[in-house]
Amino acid sequence: MKEDLMDIICCPLDKHDLELDVDAEEDGEVMAGTLTCTDCGETYPVEDGIPNLLPPDMREEASA
Repeated sequence: MKEDLMDIICCPLDKHDLELDVDAEEDGEVMAGTLTCTDCGETYPVEDGIPNLLPPDMREEASA
């Protein structure tokens, strides 16, 4: 994901800002990391350059 995306995405639960913690970058794009809500503290993974903004209960269902 491009870091510019941080300007438009927000926490799907409470609509607050997200903070990006980058684990891996490739060609200027974030390939792995974590997005953390600045208000509720919920975390969302970034895997293969794709932020997974599904709420936690839906993420568990999708991986099952």
